[in-house]
Amino acid sequence: MSLPTTDDDPRPDPTGANFKLAARIAIGFVALLWLIQLLDSGLDVSPEAFGVRPRQLAGLTGIVFAPLVHADFAHLFSNSLPLIVAGTAMLYLYPQSSLRVLPAIYFGPGAAVWLFARGSSHLGASGLVYGLVAYIFVGGVIRRDRRAIAASLLVSFMYGALVWGVLPIRRGVSWETHLSAAVIGVVLAFALRHLDVPPRRRYSWEEEASGPEQEAP
Repeated sequence: MSLPTTDDDPRPDPTGANFKLAARIAIGFVALLWLIQLLDSGLDVSPEAFGVRPRQLAGLTGIVFAPLVHADFAHLFSNSLPLIVAGTAMLYLYPQSSLRVLPAIYFGPGAAVWLFARGSSHLGASGLVYGLVAYIFVGGVIRRDRRAIAASLLVSFMYGALVWGVLPIRRGVSWETHLSAAVIGVVLAFALRHLDVPPRRRYSWEEEASGPEQEAP
């Protein structure tokens, strides 16, 4: 059952142009990842060379390139749909915050991994997923935005046991990337809590309960 809202509800229509633009950008980025993976496979390029290799000078380039490359197609496939959903939700619900959050969760985890992680080649876009979900969920709770909370829970459901990815319990998984990205997302959610605050939705019964305004004599 849906409740009628007042006519001055300024919230955007989720089928409108902003939502479609956000979805196109997210899908376009994932399409770029697939193109890169196809080129790596066709040219027989080792993706590990583009990963973040902690405390190695050559590994610094991974801060830029690691989110764009994946170990194999299965690795990329597992990141694709969550990245589309989380990316669309971020760009649509929090357009002002996106200008700050997206660069931070793209470059920040790679820098943290290079400084503190164990010796290995860390690559893949899963850090972006963790950073986006952390920001969207915490930001949604702070702003009381049920749309954001629902989107983050949907990504968690698709990703499967998302929370366990920040713990060193699975071999071959860069939990350091996941953890640092999630921490960055949470910190930014608090720091940017005054941006993109959704207008409060008022229902018709609230208008009736408040009654007509009385003028002072």
